[in-house]
Amino acid sequence: MLPRSPRILSISWGSITVEDHGAFKDAKLWPGGARAWDWNETGTRHSPGTQPADVAELLDAGATVVVLSLGMEERLEVAAETLALLEDRGIAVHTAETSEAVELYNSLVDTAAVAGLFHSTC
Repeated sequence: MLPRSPRILSISWGSITVEDHGAFKDAKLWPGGARAWDWNETGTRHSPGTQPADVAELLDAGATVVVLSLGMEERLEVAAETLALLEDRGIAVHTAETSEAVELYNSLVDTAAVAGLFHSTC
C-alpha cells in the first residue's frame, strides 16, 4: 500500500503550505512526498503549459489520480501531450483553477493515490 499523499494546509498568492513539507511557490505532491515544482527542470512555461516530464515523477511514485492546477488566474495551460500520456496510462486527471484544484486534491488524499502539480500565481 502506498503512503498517504500530504495535505495542502493553505494556498495564497505565491505560497502553498504542505503538511510536513513546508511552503513552496509551486509544488509537486505525490503519495508520501512533496517538493518545489521548478519549471526550469523541464522547460515549463505558461504556454504550452504542464509538460509530460512534469508528471513523470508523480507516476513513478504510484499516483493513480493526478490533479493539475491551472494557476490562480487560469493562465497555466496543460500540454496536449501531457493529457495524452495520462490517458494512455489509465490515470484519472483533473484540471482546475488552483484554489479549486487544492480543494479537490485534499478531498482525495484519504481515498486515492493522488498526486498534483500546483501553481500559486497567475
